[in-house]
Amino acid sequence: MDFEVMNIVYYCAIILLATKLLGMGTRKLGLPQVVGMILAGLLIGPAIFSRLGLGFSGLINPTEAEMNVLDSFSQIGVIFILFSSGLETDFKELKKVGAAATAIAVAGVLVPVILGTLGALMFMGGLSEIANTGKLMNALFVGTILAATSVGITVETMRELGKLNTSVGTTILGAAIIDDVLGIIVLSIITGINGGGSIGMTLVKSAGFFLCSIGAGLVLRRLFDWLIKHYPHKRRTSIFAFAMCFLFAYCAEEFFDVAAITGAYMAGLVLSGLDDTSFVDRKVIVSGYMIFTPMFFAHIGISADFSNFTASGLIFALVFVVLGIVGKIVGCGLTAKAFQYSAHDSATIGCGMIARGEVALAVYATGQTLIYFQDGRLAGIDPLVATIFLIVISSILCPIFLKMMFRQHTGGDIREDSYQPSISSEAIENVDPAGAVLKNKR
Repeated sequence: MDFEVMNIVYYCAIILLATKLLGMGTRKLGLPQVVGMILAGLLIGPAIFSRLGLGFSGLINPTEAEMNVLDSFSQIGVIFILFSSGLETDFKELKKVGAAATAIAVAGVLVPVILGTLGALMFMGGLSEIANTGKLMNALFVGTILAATSVGITVETMRELGKLNTSVGTTILGAAIIDDVLGIIVLSIITGINGGGSIGMTLVKSAGFFLCSIGAGLVLRRLFDWLIKHYPHKRRTSIFAFAMCFLFAYCAEEFFDVAAITGAYMAGLVLSGLDDTSFVDRKVIVSGYMIFTPMFFAHIGISADFSNFTASGLIFALVFVVLGIVGKIVGCGLTAKAFQYSAHDSATIGCGMIARGEVALAVYATGQTLIYFQDGRLAGIDPLVATIFLIVISSILCPIFLKMMFRQHTGGDIREDSYQPSISSEAIENVDPAGAVLKNKR
């Protein structure tokens, strides 16, 4: 049988235990818990142990059907993360950095895509192959995988460091949201060239989503404002907010072909700044962090597959990772500097944009429909293995780089009691059932 409910229950137990224990371990080492959660997924899944020939494939070895369930939990987790980040976003600050965030996002897409395309061509016979339409389209597809930033990983790291609501944090968040949309548009252009989609329709749908979400958001914001004034601090407010989050996420993906996480963020942004926003945000963080958020980070490691790994694939994967990281740091950092950010803040913004996650895998999956894509490989290289390398390495390096940059800026360790969000991940352990934060007992 491909699916067993009790297996899912067991997987949930192992994931929650592993992510919490390794998260605590990495925090003791001075690293954000996000790093431990991702490593937990690698260590409990089949990615590493199945390659050692020890007859042990990890604590978790789900079937395809069971993996689909874990993937669903993961998607809910990242939706919670983005909804919470929208609730915590200072809209006035976001408007101030709007132009900068847009420019940074554009550079953060174009530079990695160009570098990735040129790098892939080098492994396909050299730059002279740019005249070969088939290889050029394959190379463009590889470059497109580098486009989108993993908003969930970056947001959770910024929240844990207490920097989400700073000018730099808001800029990173805004740019990451925008470059997800741009990455999807770039992918649509490539598939459109191959007859797999309409470029114009994609642009129309993206614009339609933002117009509809803003229009519906203005109406819903008035309704929530009325509800909060008449029934302040009621659980029903949070329930209605959750429903709104899921509806926005659903409509974004199903009707407008925009990532569900973008819809969740827009829902949070609509409700930001209301009298009960912090009350709703506490409920979101508690609900997400208890189950779904750890699932998201662990899922990255659990879904890793190195079965087709070769020496040439290793070289390509490492080059792919370097190009992806350098492209974001250089493209986003230099653009931020052009908008009068300090050298340190520009470098921080660049580092905050390097993480890749679920969108990169979605781009890979979509790219398999390209007319020149055959047998999962492009001219002898495996973009799936390279994509997994990129996700794992960039997801680990992003929190580390951000921690280093903020530590340099503050001149010392970042203390937990300096966190700016309404509730920190560590404080989850001291929350009563009603959602009120109790005194942190250590």
